Amino acid sequence: MRCTKCRGQEACLEVRRHNAAFCEACFLEFFRDQVARAIERHKMFRRDEPVLVAVSGGKDSLALWDVLLDLGYDATGFYIGLGIPGYSEPSREKCEAFAAQRGARLIVTDLESEYGLGIAATAQRTMRTPCSACGLSKRYLFNKVAQEHGFRVVATGHNLDDEAATLFGNVLRWQTGYLGRQAPVLAEEDGFIRKVKPLYRLAEREMAAYCVLRGIDYIVDECPMSKGAKSLLFKDVLNQLEAVSPGTKQSFLFGFLEKAQPLFEEHEEVELRPCGQCGQPTTAELCAFCRLRAEVAQPKRRRGRGGKAARAPRDGTPEPATAASALPLVSPES
Repeated sequence: MRCTKCRGQEACLEVRRHNAAFCEACFLEFFRDQVARAIERHKMFRRDEPVLVAVSGGKDSLALWDVLLDLGYDATGFYIGLGIPGYSEPSREKCEAFAAQRGARLIVTDLESEYGLGIAATAQRTMRTPCSACGLSKRYLFNKVAQEHGFRVVATGHNLDDEAATLFGNVLRWQTGYLGRQAPVLAEEDGFIRKVKPLYRLAEREMAAYCVLRGIDYIVDECPMSKGAKSLLFKDVLNQLEAVSPGTKQSFLFGFLEKAQPLFEEHEEVELRPCGQCGQPTTAELCAFCRLRAEVAQPKRRRGRGGKAARAPRDGTPEPATAASALPLVSPES
């Protein structure tokens, strides 16, 4: 098959939802153009604005960091060590190697050594799902570290597959609050920095192709703690639909963003205050992250009958909402 754009070179990748196939040079141009269009259309950040890029060592985040640098943006990587045995250390090495090869700056925070919240141990101790503790911790640190280093925007590597799967799950449960916040940009307000997703127009397969063509060495394995995550099931269902009807994911996501997302936006006034312990904005006396740290620091709970943990009695009051707990969980890759 010949490249449908230049017509001269042999194609290296078919993009069925666009009814197109690209040679190496044309695909890289297509990839950069999709990212540039996303940034410009949603006014994600200015050309002279420093961007903190959340990197995990996987294909999506490293591809994002690479393309932003290639497009001339001032992009700094931010890696969070999650304390996952056999996975976190190789992931960090990939990020450090990428930064060294491109002369880019990388900020590293270790969740386990600095906060005592390694994801594997935290999930076991609190009986939370690993993805819940991970998502909460990442969202907290994105905001905190960005502010500490003078960034006003954080870019994450969520791609078309990630966003379509998240949307699918939220629609199945009619999570109207999450639907109102699912957008390529979450605006900067009330002590929270802006969060953007420049890759939402590109599919997961295109991330892998970009990394191969650009010589980016990324960690291939999925996070071992994500086994059984509903997001993987939703991706599998959408992949089956996409195979039969190319463009399904794009139509589903783009149609929602254009026609339905504004209908779910909530404009309820929420009174925020500084967390009594860390100073980050929250609706409660302590933010969700500090409450998680306090929970982990408590003596290990004894087991009750039937092997279930004995729980303290509840007063029926729901857990106070915070920005960290109010957003959808991020994907295992990002």
